[in-house]
Amino acid sequence: MNNKLEVTILGTGTSQGVPVVGCECMVCQSDDPRDKRLRTSALVRNNDTTIVIDAGPDFRQQMLNTKVKKLDAVLITHNHKDHTGGIDDVRAFNWIQKKPMDIFARPSALQAIRNEFPYAFEDDKYPGVPDINLQNIDGRPFQVGSLMITPIDALHHQMPVYGFRIDDFSYLTDANTIKHEELKKMKGSEVIVLNALRKEKHISHFTLDEAIEIISDLAPSQGYLTHISHQMGLHKEVTKLLPSNVALAHDGLRIIL
Repeated sequence: MNNKLEVTILGTGTSQGVPVVGCECMVCQSDDPRDKRLRTSALVRNNDTTIVIDAGPDFRQQMLNTKVKKLDAVLITHNHKDHTGGIDDVRAFNWIQKKPMDIFARPSALQAIRNEFPYAFEDDKYPGVPDINLQNIDGRPFQVGSLMITPIDALHHQMPVYGFRIDDFSYLTDANTIKHEELKKMKGSEVIVLNALRKEKHISHFTLDEAIEIISDLAPSQGYLTHISHQMGLHKEVTKLLPSNVALAHDGLRIIL
């Protein structure tokens, strides 16, 4: 990769994924692979450092799909289960790499991880449980390997969430409010990935129009939309509504910067 940044969008779905269990809507019944959406996550790597943003319930399958054999850290945007539910499966990397997995998050999310996976933090651990090294994000830029990461603070209704800028790539999911000074951190990004749940207003996510407006203001070369509900509509139909520099992300999308 010559130290270029490679991003793989591992999942683009909501907390229920798409298709939704038991749903017979046209999106959930679609044969288009772009309408099949695992829970939201992204893989970011260069030639010596690999990180994942969020490890939801589909984390294991996403690692298998992408054939990831080395992982340096997991960044957690916030502590909802669709972003943390797969953390147990970092133990595969513990075994391969013979060291704990660094997990970066804000203090409230770190505490939630302790509560969700208490067996990983017991003094006398059961053999084979995940070996986790919790790392606090305090809002300042931090480094993982050769990747410099700038946290971007936003709100998911009333819950603080982090997005991340890495080089010329910015990623923000599960948000509906972001202050001007935080948006400025994303300005100048070549590629921006932003959540857009559906067309109708929602209490804790940007709508399609809101996400398009933010991307338009930030003016990246390319914007992608993620955390997409089955209520958004078919990939091929929604694509017709988008500006030329905005696209629906899909599972498995690879971006080279």
